[in-house]
Amino acid sequence: MRIGELAERSGKTIRALHFYEELNLLVPNSRTKGGFRLYDHQALIRIEWIGRLQDLGFSLPEIQTFLADLHAKPSGPAMMSELRSFYAQKLEETRLQVARLRALELQLQTSIFYLSTCKTCAPATEKTRCHTCDDSEHLGQEAPMMVAAVSPHPSYSENA
Repeated sequence: MRIGELAERSGKTIRALHFYEELNLLVPNSRTKGGFRLYDHQALIRIEWIGRLQDLGFSLPEIQTFLADLHAKPSGPAMMSELRSFYAQKLEETRLQVARLRALELQLQTSIFYLSTCKTCAPATEKTRCHTCDDSEHLGQEAPMMVAAVSPHPSYSENA
C-alpha cells in the first residue's frame, strides 16, 4: 500500500508517517518505479506498536533509542529476552497505575453519591458550613476527602 492508504488505515497523518521514517521507526518495504513508497501489513503492526509505547509514556525519540538498543543485541534470543524484561516491567507499572485509577474511581463515585444527597440546605447556607454538613442524609458520616478538601473552612482565608 502507498503512504496515503497506510495513513488512512492507521489513523495517522502522512506527515506523522514521514516523521516515523526520519526516525527510522518505519521503513517502506519497497518503492514503485515512480519512487512511491510501498508498505506491507507489517507497517500497520509497527505503527500500532509505536502507539502502544507512546501510551506507556515514551516519546518518539525514546522509542527510536529503545528500538536501536534492541536491534544492537548480539542475537535474536538476547533481543527477545530484553524485550520480555521490558514488557514485564511495564506490565507491573501498568497494573499499579490501574490500581491507582480504580481507587480514584471509587473516591469519585463516593463523592458524587455524597454530593447527590446534598439537597436540603437552604440556598443562603454559608459555604463554611459545608464541611460539617448536618443534612439528615449525612448524619454520622464524614464528607469524603474529595469533597471535604474543597469545602471552605473558617480558618482558611477566602482569598487563599
